[in-house]
Amino acid sequence: MSDWLTDTRHSYDTVAVSYADYTRTLLDELPYVRAALRLFAEMVRGPVADVGCGPGEVAARLRDLGVDVFGVDLSPAMIELARRNHPGIRFEVGSMTEPLGTAVAGILAWWSLIHIPDDDVPTVLGHFREALEPGGLLMVGFHVGDETRLKTQGYGGHPMKVHVHLRRPERVARWLEAAGFTVEAQWLLGTDGAVLFARRG
Repeated sequence: MSDWLTDTRHSYDTVAVSYADYTRTLLDELPYVRAALRLFAEMVRGPVADVGCGPGEVAARLRDLGVDVFGVDLSPAMIELARRNHPGIRFEVGSMTEPLGTAVAGILAWWSLIHIPDDDVPTVLGHFREALEPGGLLMVGFHVGDETRLKTQGYGGHPMKVHVHLRRPERVARWLEAAGFTVEAQWLLGTDGAVLFARRG
């Protein structure tokens, strides 16, 4: 496993409980994010993988919207919490740098590509395209910007060592198009967040 993957997994294992506490009611405070999830739920037709699912709050919201969803996350501690808190949903330990291993109608990468280095993004998007059925829908959420930040302290004050990559929507759109997706919508969330909807050709 690459050093950055090891650091990311260890960091999120360390902050898992605090992160779960932080995100438990976060969606209640983000109406435009909830709207994006509702739109995704309305558009997708079949099983969905929430890749980088963390403690499972977003997957649970999609399930409540009628989506057949399962979650994948690099952190075993996150997966343990997700299984405990949302027993009706399947959660698995895995990395988006590896093939998903199952065909799906939709993929959600919800502020999880932010830890993937630029050089590895095309590989990840290739795995997403490979897993999606023809016409399948991908929704990507991410921080907007032009820099990479090293996060050394996280939720609950625990130590972390993760790089957070901020990217412009047009740059992510170019990566998606190069990977064989058609970008159907770009949704800005204030000045520091974006959501892209893309369809597998």
